[in-house]
Amino acid sequence: MKKIKPTLKKSLYLLILIFIGMNSIAFFHAYKFTHFDSNSIQKTKKPKELTAFEKTKTLLFGVNNPKPTNKTFPTQNYETINIGLDFEIECWSIKTNNSKGTVILFHGYGGEKSTLLDQSNIFLNLGYNTLLVDFMGSGGSQGYQTTIGFHESEQVKLSYDYIKKNSDKDIYLFGTSMGSVAILKATDVYKINPEGIIIECPFGTMYQTVCSRFKMMNAPTFPMAGLLVFWGGIQNGFWAFGHNPSEYAKSTICPTLLMYGEQDEKVSRQEIDEIFKNLKGKKQLKLYPETVHENYLIKNKAQWTTDVGSFLD
Repeated sequence: MKKIKPTLKKSLYLLILIFIGMNSIAFFHAYKFTHFDSNSIQKTKKPKELTAFEKTKTLLFGVNNPKPTNKTFPTQNYETINIGLDFEIECWSIKTNNSKGTVILFHGYGGEKSTLLDQSNIFLNLGYNTLLVDFMGSGGSQGYQTTIGFHESEQVKLSYDYIKKNSDKDIYLFGTSMGSVAILKATDVYKINPEGIIIECPFGTMYQTVCSRFKMMNAPTFPMAGLLVFWGGIQNGFWAFGHNPSEYAKSTICPTLLMYGEQDEKVSRQEIDEIFKNLKGKKQLKLYPETVHENYLIKNKAQWTTDVGSFLD
């Protein structure tokens, strides 16, 4: 047998080391992205606010991801409810007189139910009870894990079943970002069929949303984005490349109001158009020209209230 040339052997060892290094970094990043830190206090700043050194540090060592906590509480009378089997999911139930039904609200990645109080107040003013939900790992719910809408879809179903069991009136679902993704997956996997859903800025596929975050850091997407998606799924018990809201939308038969900020740097218009095309029920698309991936009420409260009120009516 011919011996491998020393230069070729060194190149082979180098490639193996690079491969191991990239996978190690991706494994570490995936874990930090999907597991909140009980010891961390300061969250990593937005990519646009980071210096070149801070971006490099973040790319190498991952983000600081403290567990989201509820910072404000309802001004109305409310009841704290815990639902769930394997672990407790904390919810706030707020009721209004002579309600037309209930809107269940689901927050985005890195958020918690207190971030939905402004939206809840609008729904209450429109005559609907509200149920604000902390996904697993967030706010008052147990755990430190998040799966970017995958396992959270089960909590959407649990919340829906809870209201359905305790009320004979219409049920609507509202979600923003990850909350929207969880709603779409729940309509696909669990076949829930609420009176309607209102969803803001859901991403098209797990791979696309990871790529968008690399682009925001001015970092190449290949091959690290794919490795991050792969290891994130392995660590959390699912095939992350199959976590695709654009496909889930094909099973959504209830009326849908899809909302999108046209300056969104995390979700592209192409992803939104694909989801909208795939929705099977009655549907509306509302665009907000000056809005990024943020709370839509900051710049569009009046228009948002009108759009949501018209949809509910």
